[in-house]
Amino acid sequence: MSIFINRDTRLVVQGITGRDGSFHTRQMIEYGTAVVAGVTPGKGGQTFEGKVPIFNTVADAVAATGANTAVIYVPPGLAAGAIAEAADAGTRLVVCITEGIPVVDMMRVIPFVREKNVRLLGPNCPGLISPGQTKVGIIPGQICAPGRVGLVSRSGTLTYEVVNQLTKAGIGQTTCVGIGGDPIIGTNFIDTLAAFQADPDTHAIVMMGEIGGTDEQKAAAFVKASVTKPVIGFIAGQTAPPGRRMGHAGAIISGSSGTAVEKMAAFREHGIAVMERPADVVRLVREAFNK
Repeated sequence: MSIFINRDTRLVVQGITGRDGSFHTRQMIEYGTAVVAGVTPGKGGQTFEGKVPIFNTVADAVAATGANTAVIYVPPGLAAGAIAEAADAGTRLVVCITEGIPVVDMMRVIPFVREKNVRLLGPNCPGLISPGQTKVGIIPGQICAPGRVGLVSRSGTLTYEVVNQLTKAGIGQTTCVGIGGDPIIGTNFIDTLAAFQADPDTHAIVMMGEIGGTDEQKAAAFVKASVTKPVIGFIAGQTAPPGRRMGHAGAIISGSSGTAVEKMAAFREHGIAVMERPADVVRLVREAFNK
């Protein structure tokens, strides 16, 4: 099985005619994703490369094609509106790749998405992939393989690194999920851990966190209380200077709660095996499977 997406995913791409949207649409189609529609206002009635119908609105796309998932490749100033449009149109999952969305925009749109009972992944995320089934977003399909490990990460780059390490070692994945590095996101570690816990085909979980905030500490407490599967964790930013934001908008340390040392200590305290470096993932996953 998998979480959040599978072979039944029917995808609409918002911003399909833009540079990033068109490039990654080709990649998703090549991987086998059922891209059933695209949306670019003013270009309704056209097609993407003669195959995918383009609509002016997500509502039109959903009504015509039965799309149940949306992925967003639009500029930051328009992205929150695109999220709201997709949620209002009847999709059940919205994946927002766009980075740089103003925090105030996300504060306004998140309550609307939740009111519609729609899952939002991102923003500022690489999306997700269920190897051998479908991918939504920008995670390279060639580094993934079907298997028994679920992966969740705040960092897109670390997602690629760790997935590649696992695949090269012959360890496949059920689903790889990038939740995004912004301060306000739609799906967090706990949401994803709960989904992996409920998935019978996921036998171990890899969680990639980073400095800033307390999401990793909350996730560690959830693991101890509610997750019976082995969890392996990593914290990026172990050498970051105190008080300095490193990369993601959410990666800023306030006091001691957001430091790598504190987060790694929380992992160990709650029974999560800790990677000192990403290359440790193969050894720790193998040890988890052999217990």
